[in-house]
Amino acid sequence: MLEKALTGSKRYWAWIILLLIVIFVGFHAYLRQYNYGLGLTGMSRDVSWGLYIAQFTFLVGVAASAVMVVTPYYLHDFKRFGKLIILGEFLAIAAVIMCILFIFVDLGQPMRVLNVLLYPQLHSVMFYDMCALCGYLAINLVVGWTTLGSERKGFPAPKWVKPIIYLSIPWAFSIHTVTAFLYAGLPGRHFWLSAIMAARFLASAFAAGPSLLILLALLVRNVSKFDPDPGLGAIQSLVKIIRYAMIANVFFYLCEVFTALYSNVPDEVASFKYVFWGIDGHTSLVPFMWTATILAFLGIFLLIFPSRKNKVLLPIALLSIYVANWIDKGIVLILAGFVPNPFDRVTEYFPTGNEIAIIAGVYSIGMLIVTILYKITISIREMNNIHR
Repeated sequence: MLEKALTGSKRYWAWIILLLIVIFVGFHAYLRQYNYGLGLTGMSRDVSWGLYIAQFTFLVGVAASAVMVVTPYYLHDFKRFGKLIILGEFLAIAAVIMCILFIFVDLGQPMRVLNVLLYPQLHSVMFYDMCALCGYLAINLVVGWTTLGSERKGFPAPKWVKPIIYLSIPWAFSIHTVTAFLYAGLPGRHFWLSAIMAARFLASAFAAGPSLLILLALLVRNVSKFDPDPGLGAIQSLVKIIRYAMIANVFFYLCEVFTALYSNVPDEVASFKYVFWGIDGHTSLVPFMWTATILAFLGIFLLIFPSRKNKVLLPIALLSIYVANWIDKGIVLILAGFVPNPFDRVTEYFPTGNEIAIIAGVYSIGMLIVTILYKITISIREMNNIHR
């Protein structure tokens, strides 16, 4: 089926070439980091996790979002999601691969990955996170490729795939839950020390991931003859899930803010003060936090009222929710956990150009994977429609 990705319009190949150029630039930046070390990044002794781990944290949620179409379809026989499932599974594949790559580049020396494999520690949350990610990637690869191959031949998917699909449902919840435990289990970081961190992660994942999936489905609908959702019935059903998940996400965050501010425990208050108002003139995250706050409420507002059915306002609402969650988990959450440090000193983090180039390269790899997998899917679906 891969041969279907080798044909396309000039616009398709222009997009592929652009992604390859960004990947090349990112790879060149990674080689510089590999030779010089993590000193080329904005990380320091006080801020030991930067944008690499932040992107990993956010993308785990995007990967887990496929369960929002798999669960209703297979457990509740909600047939509207039938055409969206393969798009969700292929999006999950790209997201997990990007997660793995961000961990890879954050290690500095890639051979350190072998330490987890050669010397596994059963009490280490990172070991279970690796198992969860690799297992979820394998599940989506097997299920997605097998079902699409069967569809190409005009046959239903083999019966042995069904149990794996059912396994993917709890596995999707596990990958983000284990990731949340990485942070919630660190007693020295008050910004992360929360019993509802896993619940926050899942709520944000089930808002941001499906938002991106719908945006991609709308894009597929506009650039091809394949319509993932005729009548937009499935998309509107998914919008309801996004709306309630985002409301839950905001509610959980407000619970965290209330607990910190009302109890007035200095270490609890400090990080929230830093992200919303700044400390001693250090305000690098303040614009991001307020932007995320405004976009979160804007997205919820647009999805509550009939504007959610508007073809122009719906993408704006979904993009607002996606960006709000990306800022929250892909920037603020990780960085604010280190500020101020245990000695109440503020050491701000600013990513370097080399770091940003590597991030852009990893994201381009993810977009290239999505593009190829979606191109194969669209070609097969268009071919099937012609034969019918």
